[in-house]
Amino acid sequence: MAEGMIHNKNDFLANISARLGREQSKQVTRPDWKHRPQLEILKKASPEELAAVFSRNSVEKTTTVIETDSTHLAKVLLETFSKYGGGRVVATKDNRFGEYGLDSVLAESGAHVWNPELGKENIEIAKQAAIGVFFSDVSLAESGTVVQFNDKDIARSVSLLPLTYVAIVPKSTIVPRMTQASYAIHKSVEEGKRLSTCINFISGPSNSADIEMNIVIGVHGPIEAVHIIVTDH
Repeated sequence: MAEGMIHNKNDFLANISARLGREQSKQVTRPDWKHRPQLEILKKASPEELAAVFSRNSVEKTTTVIETDSTHLAKVLLETFSKYGGGRVVATKDNRFGEYGLDSVLAESGAHVWNPELGKENIEIAKQAAIGVFFSDVSLAESGTVVQFNDKDIARSVSLLPLTYVAIVPKSTIVPRMTQASYAIHKSVEEGKRLSTCINFISGPSNSADIEMNIVIGVHGPIEAVHIIVTDH
């Protein structure tokens, strides 16, 4: 069977329709919804207001929030490494580190920058790392969530495996909620752009609750999370 081909689709659907006792639909028309409340949430919020909501909702999930500007970002990042350090730093291979003048910070910290040519060795380094640092591609104010568009250079292991993740959040990436992030993804697909191999929505440090609702942090990922909001415009 050729990869990506669907065989016997019509017969399969006809069989389901017959079992349900109704005719098979020939065409599906998308409903024209009268009310779309998902588009109204924080619709008129300014960038500053979105950043404030993002910060508040991040803190509620035990995430540390630091606000700075691009001029002081390098100093803040070094201080954050020092506070949560005591071990290896691993970073995604991202041009934005250079654009924000952070390459020297990574070098000074002895950070391992993700290298696809090293294969699984990257993962082993991330497992032993104290800090994983990356940029948020889209940031959701409503839930204090950072989003990673993963590929061979922007690896999810950087945010998942170290003891602490540090997400650099350019203020311009903050949108009201997942609605806007989903629209951006759909638009990218419609424009024929290559879709990320994985899209991670990360809302603070890993936590889980047992049947008695006792929260345990760090079960499946980082114990600490830091969001550094950067004024970039």
